[in-house]
Amino acid sequence: MGNMIKTTLLLATLTGLLIIIGQMVGGTSGMIIAFIFAIVMNFGTYWYSDKIVLKMYRAQEVTAAEAPQLYGIVQQLTTRANLPMPKVYIVNTSMPNAFATGRDPKHAAVAATTGIMDLLSAEELEGVMAHELAHVKNRDTLISAVAATIAGVITMVATWVKWAAIFGVNRGDSQGPGNLIGFLALVIVAPIAATIIQLAISRSREFAADEEGSRISQKPWALASALEKLEYGNSHYRERKGDSKPSEATAHMFIVNPLKGNSIMNLFRTHPVTEERVKRLRAM
Repeated sequence: MGNMIKTTLLLATLTGLLIIIGQMVGGTSGMIIAFIFAIVMNFGTYWYSDKIVLKMYRAQEVTAAEAPQLYGIVQQLTTRANLPMPKVYIVNTSMPNAFATGRDPKHAAVAATTGIMDLLSAEELEGVMAHELAHVKNRDTLISAVAATIAGVITMVATWVKWAAIFGVNRGDSQGPGNLIGFLALVIVAPIAATIIQLAISRSREFAADEEGSRISQKPWALASALEKLEYGNSHYRERKGDSKPSEATAHMFIVNPLKGNSIMNLFRTHPVTEERVKRLRAM
């Protein structure tokens, strides 16, 4: 419940930032156009996210006969969580990781890499898949799409204002230090703030999935152990021939960030610090 309240407050802050920017720009019609454009873009991504991501990583759907352990774990967990059975996929890469996708529980898919299946014990894998099913249950794909839409509009409007200033387009009231500060805040600070809030939402959903996943599996210690192994495994991962390469655009979907070297500061992390996640899980 605490993570959901935090997510709601962050979304409200993001929305408030959008309203303030709308007032600064003063062009309501332009804001509406930007908002509609961002919604269309993100709705398309949200609606087809499962197909896009699974194809990107060349994921292969498996049956109970083809992957009895993985399929059996997912089947048992979905029954316990009262969820529809998702499609189960395996990604051929030595990178140990997993993710869930799909616009709602009825159109969900969970995927595990060959690397994670080689690395984890059955109970640890169960903890990981319970975490992924928690994302499905919590409809985190939808929450991420909403956050991305609002953040996208803020960035888009800031870009419009920047180019309008470059080409000398203004409303005639942009002179003076006060307006200059407002302009810099809009063009530079607002997109960064929107990104920080969007990533904070992503981190809060990871904590929520850890919590809900532990309730589903009833083994928080197994997920904690898995996260420690995955943290080490991803930081020491060396790409092999034929591996599907992780991308920046989809890094937030995995249970641990596959691009650890790209996170410079905690504010710009797509995932919470693993040590903190493990600490919370062990406390459960």
